[in-house]
Amino acid sequence: MVEPEPLRVNSMEAISIRIGRAGIAGKSALTEIRPVRFVLIAGTVLFLGLFLVLPLVVVFVEALKKGVEFYFATIRGKNLLVTLIDLPFSVSPVISGLIYVLLFGLQGWLGPWLAAHDIKIIFAVPGIVLATIFMTFPFVARELIPIMQSQGSEEEEAARVLGASGWQTFRRVTLPNIKWGLLYGVILCNARAMGEFGAVSVVSGHIRGMTNTIPLHAEILYNEYNSAGAFAMASILTVLTVITLVLKTLIEGQSEIQGGRGG
Repeated sequence: MVEPEPLRVNSMEAISIRIGRAGIAGKSALTEIRPVRFVLIAGTVLFLGLFLVLPLVVVFVEALKKGVEFYFATIRGKNLLVTLIDLPFSVSPVISGLIYVLLFGLQGWLGPWLAAHDIKIIFAVPGIVLATIFMTFPFVARELIPIMQSQGSEEEEAARVLGASGWQTFRRVTLPNIKWGLLYGVILCNARAMGEFGAVSVVSGHIRGMTNTIPLHAEILYNEYNSAGAFAMASILTVLTVITLVLKTLIEGQSEIQGGRGG
């Protein structure tokens, strides 16, 4: 009746031996893996250093080669203005909407002051307008800057010499010269504004009948499995797009005619 005890002891010893062997095997496996991990990490760091960090270092070294004063003198004025104008093209629309929320939301920087004066921007029409303007105004600037650079400022200077005020110079000299470029930029802004989704989606709050744009309403209808209504909204956008393309073509033609006359 006492014979099973040695067997139990032997079985426990066998289990401990197996555990010990497994631990030794695990240690040897870790010992073998460590060089591989080191090589992979070193390769990753080397890759990032060569293809990410090094180009950035070269850019700033070359930019500062002639000194800090020359660097800041180079980026002032027109170049800085053009960079700021192009900023909406390089920022995600969703990020732009979040910036407006951080500025004008209830918990934002200006939120308490706006709430105290009963001014509502976020989740209201003003927020949609501001977000849309931010995402679309570069189109107008991008159209007008080359036109005004090519025309120069001789006519404006002559008008000022003859006694015209700033408003008269703009209305009678500058505006007639840039009107087709201005209209073309407005058409591009309109095309971009009609399909704007990301920034408007963040600041609108999706309030039906108040802050819903056509793209947002189409999304709501589609999420509610109302495919017919969603495609109806899409058809409205399609018609507006066709109208925009027709106007764009007409304005391009007028702009080319005016350019030919000017030449």
